[in-house]
Amino acid sequence: MTVLAGLAGAFLVTAIVYAMVGFGGGSTYTALLVLAETDYRLLPAVSLACNVTVVSGSVVHYARAGLIPWRRLWPIIACSVPAAWLGGLVEIPERIFIVLLGLALLASALALVIRQPGPARKDARVVPGLAPALGGGIGLLAGLVGIGGGIFLAPLLYALRWAEAKAIAASAAIFILANSLAGLIGQSQRIAGSGDLDRLLDYWPLLLAVLVGGQLGVWIGSRRLPDHWLARITALLVFIVALRLLWRAATS
Repeated sequence: MTVLAGLAGAFLVTAIVYAMVGFGGGSTYTALLVLAETDYRLLPAVSLACNVTVVSGSVVHYARAGLIPWRRLWPIIACSVPAAWLGGLVEIPERIFIVLLGLALLASALALVIRQPGPARKDARVVPGLAPALGGGIGLLAGLVGIGGGIFLAPLLYALRWAEAKAIAASAAIFILANSLAGLIGQSQRIAGSGDLDRLLDYWPLLLAVLVGGQLGVWIGSRRLPDHWLARITALLVFIVALRLLWRAATS
């Protein structure tokens, strides 16, 4: 119980920080669960459930604020979900992939820091050929590494000056929600087959913690945080995930 209470506190803080920029925090939840020696058979489902809880609240807040560019976003999501499912079926040399992915994220983070994104272009569009590339490519990456994918999408949308910072955060939240739900359904089916589905209920305090943290984070991000700080925090989180991936590759 003491370990679970400590995890709940850490999850609360994680949810606040990640929700401010439209992320779910799945990669950090996974790391925290590993440190707490959580049963590896349940770990992905717990992390994804927390992801869904955080970004669901984010999507509601962003929708109420009118920040979601639905018309431009849906082709990206429509391509990402099946690609994420396929990514989960693909097996490649883990170390090579993690190194390349970590370096790509590191470059994205540095680009955001060195060259702060300008205002969104009024005519910004994801052309028909680019939507499948963004959605399908990032969805595949998300499936391969088992996260929602917003950490990949947001830097690219900033680079394209696709929308204002708050709209990009909203888009990342929906993207993560769709991919995390797909992953959670698959994980739940697997766990149900082994008869361990009821054990997931033991982790309900973590869902409560991220629900509260996610609500606080998205309120701060959508109402109180200037756009340039949203970009900087996004860069910091991408940078942290990049370093974690490179460290994992170096020590595996």
